[in-house]
Parts: sequence; structure tokens; C-alpha cells
Amino acid sequence: MSLAKDTTGCINVSSFDVVIIGGGIVGLASARALILRYPALSIGVLEKEKDLAVHQTGHNSGVIHSGIYYKPESLKAKLCVQGAALIYEYCNQKGIAYKQCGKLIVAVEQEEIPRLKALYERGLQNGVQGLRLIQQEDIKKKEPYCRGLMAIDCPYTGIVDYRQVAVSFAQDFQEAGGSVLTNFEVKDIEMARESPSRSEDGMKYPIVIRNTKGEEVQCQYVVTCAGLYSDRISELSGCNPDPQIVPFRGDYLVLKPEKSYLVKGNIYPVPDSRFPFLGVHFTPRMDGSIWLGPNAVLAFKREGYKPFDFSARDITDIITKSGLIKLVLQNFSYGVSEMYKACFLSATVKHLQKFIPEITVNDIFRGPAGVRAQALDQDGNLIEDFVFDGGVGIIGNRVLHVRNAPSPAATSSLAISRMIADEVQQRFKL
Repeated sequence: MSLAKDTTGCINVSSFDVVIIGGGIVGLASARALILRYPALSIGVLEKEKDLAVHQTGHNSGVIHSGIYYKPESLKAKLCVQGAALIYEYCNQKGIAYKQCGKLIVAVEQEEIPRLKALYERGLQNGVQGLRLIQQEDIKKKEPYCRGLMAIDCPYTGIVDYRQVAVSFAQDFQEAGGSVLTNFEVKDIEMARESPSRSEDGMKYPIVIRNTKGEEVQCQYVVTCAGLYSDRISELSGCNPDPQIVPFRGDYLVLKPEKSYLVKGNIYPVPDSRFPFLGVHFTPRMDGSIWLGPNAVLAFKREGYKPFDFSARDITDIITKSGLIKLVLQNFSYGVSEMYKACFLSATVKHLQKFIPEITVNDIFRGPAGVRAQALDQDGNLIEDFVFDGGVGIIGNRVLHVRNAPSPAATSSLAISRMIADEVQQRFKL
């Protein structure tokens, strides 16, 4: 993948009509959508890491969600249903491997059945394809080792390697003339200072984006898709830092290969509507492995993939700027339960055995982890929907922020990118 750099690492291309900050799947899909719609524009993507799509995109479960979970008429519901169809279509066009292995959402307790039926109705409202409620005997036909009283069969759910998809988006973008600048960690966003030597550029490209090494990029407009840092990038541009991002780490367990026959497709619990997390579930991967999880515990660093990763600044921001304390007080027992499961494998296995009784502690080992960028308001409420906003002032009027785009953002990425292209066209009068 060619980058707009010379061999010394210096950036050759310094001016763009539009800059996208963030080289994850949403940023890359948006860059691709913009350059395909506006081929005459110069468009650049800035990514702080040396590789693309290494954080939320590279650490997620790989599930192509069907759109059943989300509140009807919400952006998440609309964009997930649209996005799943677009991802399947894109993978077919590009020859990217995926498996439409389906999903069962399984009620194992009698009191879960009303919630399951309500979820089924929600899925129908959202226009999810092929949904049906099935009983014990049909559960066994689909998942021979799974026990349950009733389940929703979601045949449209699939799995894919989203990092592969994101890299393909980047290739499309570059082949269409776009530039990807890696190792570019944004430190400042400000208006260009007029001077005789650069007044022409300053007028045409009034925004200056500077990185931690002092390198600069100038542009007319900015779209931020910064994931775990979306609030800080918004603040840098003079826009509202709220909602604040609170990082939640999700640890996965992995089923030993010799036990992978126990799981055919995705098996999910009936979710608790009070939380955005879908609960510990069974997820087949493209490489044939089976992931179990994730849990949901507070991460002490925005990119804290290990339990002891710690950042004083990140923790200070979480405590002082977000509504985390209120969230913890409101959901104390849930938080303690998740921490306990994170520490003791046996606790997680006990939960998994509700679905597949044959699984034992000896059948699993600790696997990878991901960090979810969850937006939280000042009252301790988890922001449920995607958030797209701009700002005020000379910079804010030239910026579109894409915020709170955790799961199902990867599934929805192509649909989100269309919406962002529409929003850019409308806001910036391109």
C-alpha cells in the first residue's frame, strides 16, 4: 500500500480539500465514499499508527450483525440493516471471504422469554431478513450441543475479517487518487496564520492540522472518525468534547481447537436492555477458532488491551469529565459481576455452561481483548445511538465529527459512509 511519504518519512502532499482523521473502518469507508463521489477533490486520511485499522476495527469479534438489537427508527437500526447488505455485496465484489453462519439468540430461563419475544418484534420492525422464533427441537437441529427453551434464529448474521475489509477500502481509496498518511498523530487543529509566503494556501486551505512531530497538513474541511479519541479531537477543533468517551475492555476466551465442534454458528444470550453490551456469547471466527465473550470492564487506558495497562490522563478524564461515577453507582452489582468474571475463568465458564453444558474450564484459554469507545453523558447515561455533529466558529463550521460509533459500526461502515458523504455535501456545499 503506497503512502504519501518519501523515504525519510516526510510528507510530500501537504494540502487537501478534505481530510479524514482516523484510519479505522469508518474513516476509510468514509474516505472511499467521498473520493468516489467527488473524484476531482484531493482527499487525505490521517492515521496515528503505522498501520491501518489496528484498534476497534482490528480487535472486534468480526460479526456481521443483522440489526435486530437496536431501537426502531434509530440510526443504529437503519444503518446496520443497510450496512449488512452492503458488506455482503462488497465482499462478493472483491472476493473477500465471509461466512453467513447465522446466529441464535437463546433464552435459557423462563423469565427471558418475554424479552426474547420483544426482541423478535423489534427485529421485525427493523426489517431484519429471515427472522423466526424457534423451540427446543429446532435449536438442537441448528446447534446440537446448545440447550435453550426458545431462540430467535437470525440466518442473515455472518462473520468476516473486518481488518481485511478496511484495508480493501483503503486500496479503493488510494486507487481513486486518495492519500493515506500513517504515523500522523494529530496534536493541533487551528486556522492558518496569514503570511506573505503562504497567504494563497492560507486562503484556499484555511485549516492547519499539526502532528506530534511538528509536521503540518492544510485543508478546507475535516471529517473526524477518531474512535477512542473522538472527544479529544473534537476539543482540539474547538468543538464540544461531550459526549465523553469511556473505554470498556472486552476480554475474550478461546475454545480449544479439539472442542470447536461444540459450536456451529453464533450463539448469543438474550441481552439486558439496560446495557449496550450484548453479553458473553459464542463467536466462530474466519480462521476456524471459536471466541467466547467478551465481558465488559472499565479499561484504565483508552488503548488498554491488557488488564494492567494504565494511563493517568485517561483515568483522570474518565473520572472528572464523564458521568462514570453515576453510571457505576447505578449499576454497581453489574460492574462487580463483570470484574469477577474477568478475574476468574470459572465464573465465565459457569455462564457459558447455561448454553453448552459440556464446556469445562479445561476446554478454554485466555484470548485477545478489544476496547470499546463508549460515549457517556454527564448524567451517567450510555449514549445508545451514533452521534454525528459539527461545531461553531471558523473551524467548527468546517468540521464534521463522527462520534460514538462502536458496534455495529463495522457492519454499518458502508451505510455510515454514504450518510457522511451526504452530510459533507450538505454542510460544506461541495
